[in-house]
Parts: sequence; structure tokens; C-alpha cells
Amino acid sequence: MAPSLFNFKELRRRSKASFRTERSTDTSSDASNGTAPTTGSLTPPSIQHESDLALNLQLKDQAPPLPFARPPLQPYPNGASNRHSVSGMAGLGSPVQGGRAQSLPVSQYSPRIANVPDNSWVYQKVLLVYGTIGDPSQQSLDGILTVSRLDDSFPPTTWPVCDSHFKALVYMMPGVNRIRFDFASPKLANSGSTNPIHSSYLTIHMLPPINAPPLQLAILLAKDSPGTFDAVPARVEREGNGLETAIRKFRMAAYLWQAFTAEQMWRNKLGRRVFRFEEEWTMGTANQRDREQGTLRSEARIHVIRTERTVAELRDLDRAQQNPSAADQGALYGIAMDAVKDYFKPLPGQKLYVSVLLLDSHWDTASRTITGHAALGGGAGGLQLAVFGSHCLQSYPTSFEEVVPAFSDCTPTDTNYVGNDCNDAGSSWEAANIGIGAHLHETGHLLGLPHRESGIMLRDYVTLNRTFIAREAYSTRTRSKGGPVGLEDECTWHRLDCLAFRNHPCFRLPNDPVVNANEGVQAWAVEGGNVVVTAPSGLAYVEIYGDGDDVCHHWIEYPPPSENGNGQRQVSLSETELKSRLPEHQRKGGLKLNVKSNGGGELTIDDFGRLCSKESQFKLPSSVPGMGKTAYRGKKLGASQMEGSQPQELVFTSALRNDRVLSRIIFYHGMAMDGLEFVYDDDSRQLFGKRSGKAGGDSFEMDIRRGEYITGFLVRAGFWIDGIQVLTSLGRRSPMYGNPHGGSAHTLIPPRGYNICGVTGSFGPWVDGFSVLIINR
Repeated sequence: MAPSLFNFKELRRRSKASFRTERSTDTSSDASNGTAPTTGSLTPPSIQHESDLALNLQLKDQAPPLPFARPPLQPYPNGASNRHSVSGMAGLGSPVQGGRAQSLPVSQYSPRIANVPDNSWVYQKVLLVYGTIGDPSQQSLDGILTVSRLDDSFPPTTWPVCDSHFKALVYMMPGVNRIRFDFASPKLANSGSTNPIHSSYLTIHMLPPINAPPLQLAILLAKDSPGTFDAVPARVEREGNGLETAIRKFRMAAYLWQAFTAEQMWRNKLGRRVFRFEEEWTMGTANQRDREQGTLRSEARIHVIRTERTVAELRDLDRAQQNPSAADQGALYGIAMDAVKDYFKPLPGQKLYVSVLLLDSHWDTASRTITGHAALGGGAGGLQLAVFGSHCLQSYPTSFEEVVPAFSDCTPTDTNYVGNDCNDAGSSWEAANIGIGAHLHETGHLLGLPHRESGIMLRDYVTLNRTFIAREAYSTRTRSKGGPVGLEDECTWHRLDCLAFRNHPCFRLPNDPVVNANEGVQAWAVEGGNVVVTAPSGLAYVEIYGDGDDVCHHWIEYPPPSENGNGQRQVSLSETELKSRLPEHQRKGGLKLNVKSNGGGELTIDDFGRLCSKESQFKLPSSVPGMGKTAYRGKKLGASQMEGSQPQELVFTSALRNDRVLSRIIFYHGMAMDGLEFVYDDDSRQLFGKRSGKAGGDSFEMDIRRGEYITGFLVRAGFWIDGIQVLTSLGRRSPMYGNPHGGSAHTLIPPRGYNICGVTGSFGPWVDGFSVLIINR
């Protein structure tokens, strides 16, 4: 008899054993619903998670252990499910992470993180966290919060807890970051033991946004600079004032910029997005242990750039600039820009964002002025640049351990060695505010921000310290003794700044939807006294300025782009609706708009009332009296301010007569647009601009057999019109005639329901103003 392939009795015996032992061993759900606990796992945690999974099969026939009783888990206050801690009983250890160990009561004094949920994703090197201990309304506790990584790849750091509130910085590494927060206070039993019992755990995922251009950091020195900065003798003795110290301090200041900005974006519900830095593999400087042990890390790179000027030249130049009647107020900024361009050597079309620290700034005790210093931000061409002096650098922290001491140091500013900038830096911590905060202000200008009604882009950076500490020290600026700091007391980025950052290239995240490459915005006067605003990349927001407004106080926001689209591409605006958003005393005055697109483009309408008035419309001639259509002029591109510039308006013959068809367009151009000639099927012609530039021009043929017509223009324009491309009803595009890299791109496509019926603008030596005429279909 052939042997049986199956032993049914043995199979049945094993099935019964398996049924008895393979009950659910996950007790977490039992604890949450109050049911009776089941038995523990047969496989020890270390085996279950680290060994061969086949070991479970080898243990099936073993008898299950006897169940043991355990106290149920206490519910988490306020749903803070990421808090794990042990009871206050001596000798008990911390809970086993990742295993199924006996659960113990959660401490009510475990730190509660308020701004970072468990398993969050972040995109920066340094993360700001804040929260509370227990219930601050019931009990006020002071103590120490210790932040540590479970893998010990960054040393533990301590942060003060004041009135049960804390703020801390956490160093992020790419990938999974498992962080532990321990609270200790002399008012609590056993909290000072070697086994902390008031603990919370947080898992954070960090993904570097390498798809975004970096904000470069650079220190600029004169060619004969000794590489030192102003500092009092005690500071020089303790930490030095050389180039290496300057690099550490500037890097730490940049990390504070990053942590502050990401937190502000998160509070404005725009994602935890922020600019990134170029990094290099170097000795870690963010903590003291790295410096002691020589640990290498990927840290923000500080470029060291030398100019062709001497220290004396830079300081003498700055003295001249401080004279209000000086011929060139921005000479030092220009020198910095030339040095940065020579160092980075950007390629054509490449855009750089560089924030520079001027190391040779110096407090001149004789003249009581800071020389070799400039506080400016902006850009020209492909370089966006911010510069700021080093006169407050001695007060900056160099590592995590020094952040709270730096923002709490009440040492008076000794003007025998260092300056008191604008009399707002009377103590060391206030000087740190001015230096770090004002440099961030100029970096805001670098990123395209104007001045605001509040926040960093006003002068609120004098309270930047409050973002990183829970209790403020005595202030010489306000003559106040300080005290606890709440979120409402902190410095901020204005809401409009955050909206601008949402669409800035430096703030793009890996999971952002692809935005239309055309960043342009265009405005069109239409019937009813309205203005239709269009943007291929979608509209972001509209800033509204009333009479006398230097900064924006009122604005309209539009939803951000979705994964499947570019957001709202067209909106209709009326003067009545816009003025209803202004205070009563401004509603009879003029109205100015600044419209921003999701692609980063903008359009300024200096006089909205004029654009939507009868000046922007006219009647087309018609053979039947009173039956002519109304044509509307779009918002003009170019300044129309070249020498000899004269206006011109051209209505297509094909828009006036049914027996004419546009057959081709001739472009006259060189490195700018000289003119356009529209040729019809009967060889009649209309010329806009001049027949100059390339001899004979370049011709673009229309497919008249298929009824092809012009649906829009892609225009590159700045002060004048650099280049023009035609878009047609068949989806075709002509080449870009003129300078394809000049100015910025603008797409002139009429709003829905309208067709192009002509062009309008102006020309001098070449075309310096251009728009289109539209009619309702």
C-alpha cells in the first residue's frame, strides 16, 4: 500500500492546538475598549521583530502560558495618543518600544507636543516644537525638558519649562526620526532619577526637498580682511571671533530662520514648507559633542567669498553712503553682487538666491557708526541677493545648547567694542534679535517680499527671540522685566508673506502638483465696468491698496492648486466689490491692485478705475448704425517710455469684414520686437510698429483652409517688448521672435467668451508697449 501523503489524525491534532494558542495577542485594542485582556504573545518581542518569521511555526505545539492580570491603560488626555510613560513607582522601566510588554499607567506630566502630530512629514534640518506639561490651568510647573533621539545619532538637548510650557528645537535627519521627550522637575517625585518616568515619544519623517533651488549662504570678506568680527574681550577669550566661529554662528542663525519660517507656514495652514540650504559634508557644528568628537555631518554650507576691495575701501565707502546726499547709496550692495556673481558664475537663465553676511562690518567708536555694513535685499537679473553686517554676530548662538542662553543673556552692550544698532540692541539677547531678525528681513526682500503692516517685514523681528523661549528676560528696549511668552506674543511672517512663499520656487515640496510654467497674469476690461483677470498657472491672491496705502491691509485669497489642475485661472473683479473691502474713508479714492499667480508672476494695476472705465473700450465701425460691437483694450505690457514713443492701435481687417482672412504674420525683430505686419488673403497689409531689425523679417503662415485664427500671444516683456510668439486656434505656436530670454513671460489669451480683434500699444526705436483688443463673441 502506498504511503499516505497526509496523516489526518496528526493534522487534526495540530489544528486543535493551533486553535487553542493562536488567539489574538494584541492587547492594545482591549485596553482601549475596556474588555478583559487576553494572554501575552508567545513570541518574545526580540524574536518576533528581529528573527526569522518561521520561528512562529516551530512554537505552535507549545502550550500557551497562563494569562496574567494587568491594569488597563488610562485614556490619553485630549487624545494625545503619542504619549507613553511609566508610573511613578520606583524600579519600573520605560515601556518597551515596538514590543508587547505589560502596559503601565501613563504619567499625567508627560510632555504634550501641540504643533507636530505623530508620524508627521517635515522638510527642514531644524524643527521647532512646543507644548505643555500636564494641564497649565490646573498646575504650573517649572523644570527641564530633555529631547533625545532613540538612536543617539544626535546628543540629547535640554530646554526650560516655564509655567508648564516649553519650546524646543529638534535636529532632523533624512528618513525616520524617533524622538523622546522627558520632563523632570524638583516638584515631582522620582523625576530626577536616572530612569525618567514622565516621557513622550514622537516619530517624524524628514524628506529633503532637493527639487527646489537652495537659499545659498555666504560670508563676504575684503581681500585683506583678517577674518574677524567685533566682539568684547570676554567673548573673544571664551569662543573666539575668527572665521570658523563666524561660520558656526551664521549657520545656526540660518537654522533658526528655517525653523521659524516652517512653523509660520504650518500655522497659516500652508504646509510645513520652507527654503532649503545647500549642504556639505563637514564637521558638525549644531551641537557641542560633534565638535569635541570630530563627528562629520551634512550641514548647511557657508561659502566664503573675497572681494577685490580692501577693508579700508569698504569702510570708507560705507561712511560715504551714510551721507544722505551721497551719489550712490547702494555701492556696497553692488560690490557684494559683483563678488557673488564672480564666485558662483551662474549660467544664462539660472537664478540664484544668496544671503550674505558682511564680516568686515565694524563699530567705529570715534564716529559712533557701524562701517562696512549694508542692510539691503532685492535682486537684478538672475541673482536675488541680501546683505547684512556682522556687528551683532558675537551675540548669536553657535549650537543648540546656546540658543536659550543667547536669547536670555541680559549682559549690557559694551559700546567700547560693539555697536548698539538703532538703540534696539542694549543687551546681548536683544542684539541677537536685531542681527538674526534684521538679516532675515533682508532675506525676505531677496525672496521678493515688500514691507508689510506687521511681522518680520515691518520691524517685529525685535521679538524674534519669543519664538524659541518660553520666558522673556528683561528688555532694555521696552524697559520691561519680561515674563512668560505665549504664541500670541511671538514674532510672525505676515499672512501675505506666507501666501507669497507658498508659490515661491524655493518653497516647493516633492509632492506639490506641477504648476504651469507660464507665470504671467493679465487683466481685461469687459462689459459692465468689470475687469477679468486671467493666469495660466492659476490666481493666488489679489492685494488691494486704497488711497494713501504704502503697505497692503486688504486682500483676496484664492484656493491653492489641486493635484489635477492649476487652481482658479479666471476671476471677474468690480470696483464696487473691491472698495467694499476698504474702510469707509478710502472708498471714494483711487484703487490699486497687485495680482499674484501660482506660478510666481504678478501684475500691478495702478489705476483700477481707469482700466474698467470707458477709456478701455470703443465701438467698432459697422454698416448698420448702432449695431457695431464694443472692443476692449487689455492691460498693456511694457512701459511705453522710450524716446520718441508713440501710441498705435490696429483693428484687424478680418474683424471688420467677412470677406477678408488673415493669411500670415511677418515679424520684424532683432534682439527686441520692431514690428508686426498682418497680411490678408488679398495681400492687403496692416503694420504695427516698424519694418526694421532683420531684413524682410520672419513670416508665420496661417492655415486658412482649416479656418486657423489667432487665439493669443506669448510675450516676453520688461521695460519694452523683447519677443512675441503667436498662439493659434489649431493649437500651433510660432517660434519666439525677438529675444527669447529677455524680460518675463506673459500669456495674452482673452477670457472665456472673447476673441482677439486687434492689437494696441506703442513703439519708439522698437516696440515698447503691447496688448490686444478683444470683442465678445
